[in-house]
Amino acid sequence: MAFRFNFAIEENESTEPGAHGEADSQLDPPKHEQTAHAAAACSPQPGTAKHAGKGRSENKLCSPAAREHHVPEDVSKVLENKVLETVSDLRYVNVAVVEMTCRDGTHGEDIVSKSVSAHSDLIPGVYEGGLKIWECTFDLLEYLSEADLQFANKAVLDLGCGAGLLGIAALRGKAGKVHFQDYNSTVIDEITLPNVVANCVNDGNGTGGGDDRKLVKPPSKRPRKAECLPDALSKCRFFSGEWSEVSRLLLSSCEPCSKYDVILTSETIYNPDYYGALHDTLSQLLDRNGRVYLASKAHYFGVGGGIYLFEKFIEERKVFRISTVKVIDKGLKRFIMEMAFKDSS
Repeated sequence: MAFRFNFAIEENESTEPGAHGEADSQLDPPKHEQTAHAAAACSPQPGTAKHAGKGRSENKLCSPAAREHHVPEDVSKVLENKVLETVSDLRYVNVAVVEMTCRDGTHGEDIVSKSVSAHSDLIPGVYEGGLKIWECTFDLLEYLSEADLQFANKAVLDLGCGAGLLGIAALRGKAGKVHFQDYNSTVIDEITLPNVVANCVNDGNGTGGGDDRKLVKPPSKRPRKAECLPDALSKCRFFSGEWSEVSRLLLSSCEPCSKYDVILTSETIYNPDYYGALHDTLSQLLDRNGRVYLASKAHYFGVGGGIYLFEKFIEERKVFRISTVKVIDKGLKRFIMEMAFKDSS
């Protein structure tokens, strides 16, 4: 792939609840560690296979219904009132501005005000951290570039997508189709979809090169209506809801999707309660010869999950083989893992 992302990442990570770096909430990597005990409370998780356990029907009441989010015919509307920034030619919306505009409680799930009230970036069954860009996402982006992973003509799923950077990377790599999934519909509407549109549509502002962050003027209030979807954008679909419900929707919709050649996911294994649902989702949606690339910390303090526990879980299920393809040994150790079906080529 002909691009690289060079983001500065904090090496010191606090395990204290609420210990966040506030300098730049969308690029800093404070983690899901903060909501240790809370994760056991309600259930699902945003982009994570929720109710892994059986007999937890009550948990489903906490989960939003899975649904598809359609791209408006006039794609310029998606970027209205958004402030765009650019880093290494990647465009993304300024999350602080989105949080300000969504703080009044009138935006559907009202996840911003709830997150502020709870002093947490993870409220199980309510908000799963999709407004932030977490540290391991950048690790996986770097690995995709280093390994020169080929996406051309492949079907790709960005699972627990948040800002959608992994899926955008696949799109830039000429993927045949890219689907994005996050737990919260607000994240899809206000963050993911605008980011994808911003990277697919040329509004005349240019993207600018280099590693310095630059502000990009937002689109005019009365932009010219797009006549048709740009080719890259027409390859994308967007879904919100917990993993098992989204899987069901994908496999039973009137536009049934084929299995995915590549599934990309970052920081989605922090709670062991969700491992069963994640495992089932991957086994249902991955093509027989497909690959999963998963980025994670060694351990998530308080919540209890992490690479070693997840690796053991996968090996015990005997459906996938799992291997480490990269170790990042700065600060709390982080890993990039590759998964494939045991009987795949």
